[in-house]
Amino acid sequence: MNLVAIDTATEKFSVALATTLGGRWLFEADAGTRHSELVMECVDILARKAAISPGDLNGVLCMGGPGSFTGLRIGFSLAKGLALSLGIPFAPIPTLDCLARPLSAWPGVVVPVIDAKKRAFFCAPYRAGKRIGPDMDAPPGEIALALAGRLSPRTETGDPERILLFGPGAEKLYRELGLLADEDPGIAGAMAAVRHGKGVRPGNAEALLEIALETGVFADGGSGNRDSLFAGPEYIRKSDAELNLS
Repeated sequence: MNLVAIDTATEKFSVALATTLGGRWLFEADAGTRHSELVMECVDILARKAAISPGDLNGVLCMGGPGSFTGLRIGFSLAKGLALSLGIPFAPIPTLDCLARPLSAWPGVVVPVIDAKKRAFFCAPYRAGKRIGPDMDAPPGEIALALAGRLSPRTETGDPERILLFGPGAEKLYRELGLLADEDPGIAGAMAAVRHGKGVRPGNAEALLEIALETGVFADGGSGNRDSLFAGPEYIRKSDAELNLS
């Protein structure tokens, strides 16, 4: 199948294309707030490089959340608009699943992190590429204690299992956990197992493609995904507008 994937969940924007013949094309940039300006142009460019037309696409993917409220809305709107205009299916994939995918082979617990602002972070724990806990929207101290409870006593080598934080919010979370560890013995104990994956490249639109192809999201030709056109992002928390109304 010819599939296009759109990632606007964070400031690092990407579009990826996979073709029936096995070709892969990727565009990635630190786009800031320019997601909406770039998406369709990038789809056209990648399609030309793959020697197909947008009309040859068989499915559209986007990050399902959590992530930037504005970024997710842009991604859903553009992906749904493309799917509706071309008469092809659409499917969202959980953002943290995509971020975690490149580290599926890491020997320990991997935790993709997105800065959720308001002194909180979006994250989830994974082991051997499999999710072992729900998405979290929590302050650093709560995250540290929750992750400590997920650790196995020992790995096959006999060493304590480690936690690897990575992703766009990892450095900030690691720094804040370090400050809390100086004051709280419970968090200090949890931090002994935590590592920061500096330089680790989190998943992007290409991970969306890989997960979709591996799980067979469009294996039935898309007939089972029409309801996704009515789906919205998984925000986890309420938006500021919703909080102001309550």
